[in-house]
Amino acid sequence: MTFNPIATLTGNRATGSVQSAIALASQKTGIDFKYLMGQAQLESGMRADARAGTSSASGLYQFIEQSWLRVMKQHGTEHGLGWAADSISTNGSGRMTVTDPGMRRAILGLRNDPQTASIMAAEHASDNKDAIESSLGRDATGTDLYMAHFLGLGGARSFLGAMQDNPNRTGATMFPAAARANRNVFYASNGQPRTLSQIYERFAAKLDAGAAGGAGRSGPAAAVQLASTTLGESGATVIPGNGENSTSEAAVWAQATLDQINGGSARVQTASLMRPTPDTARLAYMMLATLGA
Repeated sequence: MTFNPIATLTGNRATGSVQSAIALASQKTGIDFKYLMGQAQLESGMRADARAGTSSASGLYQFIEQSWLRVMKQHGTEHGLGWAADSISTNGSGRMTVTDPGMRRAILGLRNDPQTASIMAAEHASDNKDAIESSLGRDATGTDLYMAHFLGLGGARSFLGAMQDNPNRTGATMFPAAARANRNVFYASNGQPRTLSQIYERFAAKLDAGAAGGAGRSGPAAAVQLASTTLGESGATVIPGNGENSTSEAAVWAQATLDQINGGSARVQTASLMRPTPDTARLAYMMLATLGA
């Protein structure tokens, strides 16, 4: 079996840490913990590596590529991800782009890191919360925020405003494209179209159930901890300069740094650690940034 240091680095950290990542994101942004738990359960079943089969959506909160690049551009720097934010540009048509293919893969790959995905989902929700409250003149609920995630901010404003005026209006008539793509949301099992209030209440119930189910599996919500990872559980030892690619070297270099921070023994020779290549240093920095080191 081929030793995959990136899979080990991210996989071990993800195990048992999803709730902690969500709790930390809630603490940092003020977005309700139960809402973030419910959204993660609804979107991915609390799986950090979840991938959609019909779109580019990936990760705990199922961000599509453009939405992820946009929120990362806006909020990455304030959370120690300036290297990612600075690499993202907006082209003439308004699309978010990253010139370097390797950097683009690295940024999109962060969707599968629970801590990064949770903080970006919370920031995205915070932005939507401000806009919804300004538009409707009332406090936004968790279900309001999920409608913004589901329909986009403009769609959520239209949905919530219309529901306020006419809760019995049929949702599919307002959002035909969304209804075609999400028939189970807009229609009951017997084919009867759901009203705006029925769609809203259904999402509210799912969010509540998701929050309760996620908390039940993950343990106490207050357990906010950043777990360090161990590359050597497979029994493999990787030394920079022995032919491994720069990604493998960066993973070991990052782990050795964590070992030193935590008072443990480094796995990499001191001379090699002192002279990482530019690519190795950049990738290792990215890994350490996502781990909060």
